[in-house]
Amino acid sequence: MREPEKANNPVRIRGETMRVLVGVVVCTVVLLLSLRSCAAVRPDLTITTIKQDPYTMSKGSQLEGYCMDLLSELAKKLGFKYNVHLVKDGSYGRQDESGAWNGMIGEVVRGEADLAIAPLTLTAAREKAVGMTKPFMQTGISILLRKDISVEAGFFDFLTPFSVETWVGILVAYLGTAICICVVARLSPSLTLQGAGPHPKALSGRIICCTWWLFGLVLLACYFSNLSTSQGSDSNSLMVKGFEDLANQQGIEYGTLSSSSTLAFFKNSNNPTYRRIYEHMERTKSFVLSMDEGVRRAKEGNFAFIGESVSLDLAVARHCELIRVHEVIGMRGYSIAGTLGSSMLKNLSVAILQLSEAGELAYLRSKWWASSCMADPAKASPLQPHSLKGMFLVLALGLGLGVLLAVLELTAKSRSSAGEQRKSCCTVLSEELSQRLRTTTTNEKRSEETADKENA
Repeated sequence: MREPEKANNPVRIRGETMRVLVGVVVCTVVLLLSLRSCAAVRPDLTITTIKQDPYTMSKGSQLEGYCMDLLSELAKKLGFKYNVHLVKDGSYGRQDESGAWNGMIGEVVRGEADLAIAPLTLTAAREKAVGMTKPFMQTGISILLRKDISVEAGFFDFLTPFSVETWVGILVAYLGTAICICVVARLSPSLTLQGAGPHPKALSGRIICCTWWLFGLVLLACYFSNLSTSQGSDSNSLMVKGFEDLANQQGIEYGTLSSSSTLAFFKNSNNPTYRRIYEHMERTKSFVLSMDEGVRRAKEGNFAFIGESVSLDLAVARHCELIRVHEVIGMRGYSIAGTLGSSMLKNLSVAILQLSEAGELAYLRSKWWASSCMADPAKASPLQPHSLKGMFLVLALGLGLGVLLAVLELTAKSRSSAGEQRKSCCTVLSEELSQRLRTTTTNEKRSEETADKENA
């Protein structure tokens, strides 16, 4: 009779182990196939955008621009695929009286699009209707107008090339030179009335005159150079330098984009100046339907277009006759809109911050905002005295050298006369100085005596 098999038979254990391993392998393969199948059938994201240069532009059948490059970088980081279409009604998104949204915001709210990527301003009203990412670009509200809309020239604008301190320095230099010429003329016979007119004869007088003419030539060159640039058209000569000037004038018409966050900013503002601007635009109906229309009207002249500073900077880069004022109000950001409560918005925000820290957003900005205008010379500020300190120093040295040479000439003459008169040099020098400083008084007395003799 055979003995029963033991429970710990090695052959039996190996068989059970093989069956477990096979089962694990089969389950793993099935799981991987199911995950791959799910990934394969995951739908692409539907992206809505609006055509606006340089954010989204048509290039044949494709779209390009800042937003398209940004979307491509985000897709690479997060690993999603997408389909882009233009918004049907051509609007960014505004809420009507019934609470319904139009434009890109409306498509996201209705589920017609998963994301909206465009220069969408992050506002409280939009944040309530849709989810918004961290801003990918900062902007504000500013004014666009032609460069030649400027203030009339003042009577004393010719003084603007130099500062007040520089003009005072020039006056002091002129008086100092005049005094030195008088002193040298007394100490040395440096002026004569021979020939065509008076001219310096002694070396000391010639040095002073040459130094003064050199100083004057450099001064004139600096003056006319600074005058040509200071009279150029720029934001410092504009009639409208900010929103206060815009609200207080009546000669220039102004308006903004209808159904935009810029219009909503002025409408909801409690600032008296901004309220007056909104009431004027509402009264005159000076709204424009598109950014291109606003830029076109600004180019035509006598119209100031109020819009996003980033978009206005692009207009200035493309149209050299336009300029944006320095004042920027209502700072806000451009964000990507998504379905309210979507978990993807957090990942998009993180990716945007990573792109910003890596310098990718700055690169895209420089790529799509490149200027086609020739670089204008910078506005020359009034020259300060320290800018001409070298020429003032040369003039001072020249005047000092001229006076010193005049004294040396008189000393040399006194030394030679001292030998002939058998007097000390100091005595002769004192007599020469006294005689030359009293020359005017003596000549006047001689003229009076001559006149008296003639009358007699």
